[in-house]
Amino acid sequence: MNAIKKLIHNEAFKYLVIGGCTTLVNLVVFGLLVHIHLNVTIANIISIAVSILFAYVTNKLIVFGSHCDSFGEVLIECAKFVSARLLTMVIEVGGVYLFVNIIGQAAMIGKLETQVIVIVGNYFISKFFVFK
Repeated sequence: MNAIKKLIHNEAFKYLVIGGCTTLVNLVVFGLLVHIHLNVTIANIISIAVSILFAYVTNKLIVFGSHCDSFGEVLIECAKFVSARLLTMVIEVGGVYLFVNIIGQAAMIGKLETQVIVIVGNYFISKFFVFK
């Protein structure tokens, strides 16, 4: 039982769980938008924006337990988080475009492939740049 408690409180484990939820939010929104025939690139950008907002709140509160003393600090922290995620969004949008439009893969396969790189990158950026 102690091992389970230790695992649940482990930061990397919490990040993986929240990252999985964030990825699920991203994929569900993307899938719904593609299903209604929205352009793949636009659907991708919208799904990433929704998942960035979800990720900020859940990473702040659950994963890193970040506390800010003022609204200004929250704004700075949020700006750092969004900036970092916009950087990885460029990687994600470019990756999906490459896999779908250039290589010719199915949209969801291309999306999933880019998620692996994005999740790992986002953890390190969040840990060492945003929620330090």
